[in-house]
Amino acid sequence: MLHVAESAPSLLPRHPETRACVQQWCFAALNTIEPAIQGLAEIDLFHADQAWAKERRPAAEAHVRRRLGELAGAMRAREYLAGNFSAADILMSTVLRILRHTTLVEEQPVLVEYKARCEERPAFRKALAEQLAAFEA
Repeated sequence: MLHVAESAPSLLPRHPETRACVQQWCFAALNTIEPAIQGLAEIDLFHADQAWAKERRPAAEAHVRRRLGELAGAMRAREYLAGNFSAADILMSTVLRILRHTTLVEEQPVLVEYKARCEERPAFRKALAEQLAAFEA
């Protein structure tokens, strides 16, 4: 993602402070939000019928809720993570999509609106359609 963003100042701005903000949010998406979400998704999608997963799921879900609550708090009064749409929003909205098998994102209206803004972008729709086309062939 960062490699692609390097060629597009709209995705990774040149201004040092804005660039640092985008990079921070990229790392937050992948190192703070995604691990919690992936932990829950792994339980739900691969181990849901196992006893240990049934015992672990409530704590994993609570962890995701905490992370989403923190993200929602940071998103209040923001349209995008670092001001304008950036590489950070591509990563974060992609991470949030992992939860589409749950209703956890829907518990945070600000995140529902954010995710919708990101997914309504023509480039997102085009990229997703091209990615899914490979599975339809």
